[in-house]
Amino acid sequence: MTHHQLDAGPNSVHWGYFDAMLPPVLTVESGDTVTISTVSGGPDVMPPPPFVVPPALRAVQASVPNKLPGHMCTGPVAVRGAKAGQVLEIAIEGIELHYDWGYTYAAPLKGALPEEVSERHLIHIPLDRERGVGRLPWGLELPLRPFFGVMAVAPPAGWGMVSTLPPRRNGGNLDNKELVAGATLFLPIHTDGALFSVGDGHGVQGDGEVCVTAIETGLVGTFRLTVRDDMRLGWPMAETPTHVLTMAFDPDLDVCARIALDLMIGLIVERTGLARPEAYMLCSLAADLRVTQLVNGNNGVHCMLPKSCLVGRPV
Repeated sequence: MTHHQLDAGPNSVHWGYFDAMLPPVLTVESGDTVTISTVSGGPDVMPPPPFVVPPALRAVQASVPNKLPGHMCTGPVAVRGAKAGQVLEIAIEGIELHYDWGYTYAAPLKGALPEEVSERHLIHIPLDRERGVGRLPWGLELPLRPFFGVMAVAPPAGWGMVSTLPPRRNGGNLDNKELVAGATLFLPIHTDGALFSVGDGHGVQGDGEVCVTAIETGLVGTFRLTVRDDMRLGWPMAETPTHVLTMAFDPDLDVCARIALDLMIGLIVERTGLARPEAYMLCSLAADLRVTQLVNGNNGVHCMLPKSCLVGRPV
């Protein structure tokens, strides 16, 4: 197993899009780890002094084309031997702050309540690495719980170039606040090599991400990338130390909820041997359906079940 380093910069960042034709900037073996730095924020959200804007962010803004509305993503990273139809396991081994600041904004015609504000509101939030808090302008300190809003493999080649904004079956803008250090994400692979990209660092976010933004910031993540030939997935799923999560995305929240629930029933049946009616009843007793986000074209719902509930009938 080898450890790799991939830093954000003009030669390693693609802005706004995923594309199966995008060549990898790094190739690793299955089971290798890679530490990846990310940047976030266009020129219109840069903070005033004394906040420090990383040179890598300035360089990306100056020289990387923003091909579609969307995020700055570092990658893609190819995993040697990965084939379409397999699954990429992304173990999130660590997440650290990359900036000493983040930003949040609300704007007209955006978010869950598009008529809530009549003009753009932008705030910059100091991030205290030592204390693990972000201080809002009115004095409230929020505990930080950093995670990457965007983690993706390449989409199917037939999709062409697609925006990073809507989450899809290849992952992308999941905005799932459970995907902190210690969690593991599983993505269905659509293109040989998998082509993993990451970005959209969040200092903290509530379920829903209702105004469109979390505390948007740059992060540095360490990931172990493993090809799984023993799994087949149609949608992203995840595990935390305590829970299993199924995820679904669609403009209709009802559709999202039903797909996520159906996926959880299938997961329970596979892991416990229970019959589907039993798994369905277990979900009613112990699983939680949560609105992941409401603001990215495709809405998201995730279903969470404690791992302690994955118990089959005694033999």
